[in-house]
Amino acid sequence: MLQAFGLGALIFIILGGWLLVNIFKILKQYERGVIFTLGRVSVEHGVKGPGLIILWPGIQKIVRVSLRTVTMDVPSQDIITKDNVTVKVSAVIYFRVIDPKKAIIEVEDFYYATSLISQTTLRSILGQNMLDDLLSNRDAINAELQKVIDLQTEPWGIKVTTVEVKNVDLPAEMQRAIAIQAQAERERRAKIIHAEGELQASTKLGEAAAIIGKNPIALQLRYLQTLTEIGTEKNTTIVFPLPIDLVSAFQKLTGKTE
Repeated sequence: MLQAFGLGALIFIILGGWLLVNIFKILKQYERGVIFTLGRVSVEHGVKGPGLIILWPGIQKIVRVSLRTVTMDVPSQDIITKDNVTVKVSAVIYFRVIDPKKAIIEVEDFYYATSLISQTTLRSILGQNMLDDLLSNRDAINAELQKVIDLQTEPWGIKVTTVEVKNVDLPAEMQRAIAIQAQAERERRAKIIHAEGELQASTKLGEAAAIIGKNPIALQLRYLQTLTEIGTEKNTTIVFPLPIDLVSAFQKLTGKTE
């Protein structure tokens, strides 16, 4: 009798534990549960959570879906740009589930499907751009990638928030060509800046000559200033100052005015 009672109590405890595990479900704040009742999802009670969920064992089944933003690396893809340059491009994509029911019913594995659609879209969009645009116009390309991927994943209840091209690997030959191009561009800028400096200097010298021509005494003052600057330096140069008036008198004797 006692053995039968003990066996019945054990069976009751096991059955009660099984019912507790299968009847009561607790969903976290960031989780939602898609409820299948006899294999179907009802319109009104198809999605529940967060908190305590009560299920009918054997009749209802729950599939948990996280609503947190998912960060996914897009593997490096071999891409041929519009100007026929082969590069390897990797990216990162941020997305989250906004409709748990669609994410479970409309696609078998929304994470894997989003990864594949991101890879194909990355090859398609970047293949339509020139290499220079790929290196310098990242913001526009990222916005276009986000728009196209989000449009394709919308029927699955997925919202793509951000797509960023992470790394662009160029062949060694192309890296050297870009380095040579950058060096030539810098040399061109240096020559232009030097020419502009010469032009400005000649303009200022012309203005100074016009002022000195109107005031001959200014030339003598500049001459004395130059002597002062030479005298302050520690050098072995010997300067014999020659008065400008003496030069003028010599010109008058020779009959030359210029």
